[in-house]
Amino acid sequence: MKVVITGAAGFLGDRLADYLLADSSPIAVTELLLADYLPGKVRSDKRVKTIVLDITAPDAADKLIDSNCDIFFHLAAVVSGRAELDFDLGFKVNFDASRALLERARHVVPTLKFVFASSLAAYGGHLPPVITEFVASTPQSSYGTAKSMVELLINDYSRRGFVDGRVVRLPTVSVRAGTANEALTSFASGIIREPLNGVESVCPTRLDVILWLTSPATVIKNIAHAATLTTGALGQWRCVNMPGFGATVQEMLNALEVVGGKKALSLVQFERDPRVEQLVESLPTDFDNSRALSFGFTVDTTFLEVVRSYVRDDLKRKI
Repeated sequence: MKVVITGAAGFLGDRLADYLLADSSPIAVTELLLADYLPGKVRSDKRVKTIVLDITAPDAADKLIDSNCDIFFHLAAVVSGRAELDFDLGFKVNFDASRALLERARHVVPTLKFVFASSLAAYGGHLPPVITEFVASTPQSSYGTAKSMVELLINDYSRRGFVDGRVVRLPTVSVRAGTANEALTSFASGIIREPLNGVESVCPTRLDVILWLTSPATVIKNIAHAATLTTGALGQWRCVNMPGFGATVQEMLNALEVVGGKKALSLVQFERDPRVEQLVESLPTDFDNSRALSFGFTVDTTFLEVVRSYVRDDLKRKI
C-alpha cells in the first residue's frame, strides 16, 4: 500500500512512520511518503520517500495525492498556542490546506482512506459530565474551531463518496519526548519530561486541574488502527474520540515523584498562567470510551505506567 503522512517530522508523525515501517505494522506498506515543512530524520528503508513542502502552497495537494495513494494520515497542523497568536496562519494551515487535500482526493482517488488527527479541543464550554462522539462540538479556541470544521467536511465528503474519511480526536498526549511545542497543553509533558532530565519546569495551572490523557505509544497505535477499519465501519458519523483517561495535575506529579523521587519533583515550579488555565479548564475531562473500544482502539492503564514507559522506552533507563 502507498501511505502518506503529513506532519511527518513532528513528534507523532515521526513515531507513526517508525510504527508503520516495523515488521509488526498492521498495514502492509510498500511506499511511504513523508511530508513536512522541515526535513525529518533520514531513514534507510527503500520504501520511504520524503518531501519538504509548505502544505499551504497551491500545488501541495497535487504533490501529495495521486491515484496510487491508499492511505493518507493528515497530522500537519499549527498547534493551539500558535493558532491563538496567529489567527490567519492557523486557519490557512489547519483548515484551508485540509480542504485542498480533500478536494484533491475527491477528484483523483475517492477511495482514499483519509485519517485526520483532530483533537478534544473540538469540545469546550458548557458540556455534559460525560462526553460521547455525539455531543455537539463547541470549541473555545481557533485551533479547535478549525479542527471541527474539517471534521464536518470529512463527514460530508465521506457521505457523498468523495473520500473514505476517519477522524480521530486525540486526547492530550503525555509524555512527549524531545522539547516543548507551542500547544497550550504542552506542560502536561513538560512537568514530567524536564524534571526526569534534570531540568526545571513550570506548571501553569492549579493542582486540581484535570486533563484527559493518552500515551504516545497508545495514540500511535490507535491512529494507525483507524486506517485498518473497513469502509463504512464507523457509520454516518466518522468521528471517534480516541480512548483516554483522566488525571489531575497532582496525580501526574505524584507519578513523577514515584519514578523520579523528590529530587525530580523539586524541579517543578508553579506559576499560574491565566491563558493556559482558561483553555485547559474549557476542555472536557471525562469521555465514554465504549464506542472507540468497540472498534478495537486501545487505552492506557494509569499515568504512573505511562511515566514508567517514558523512562524505559525514551530515556532508556531501568526502573
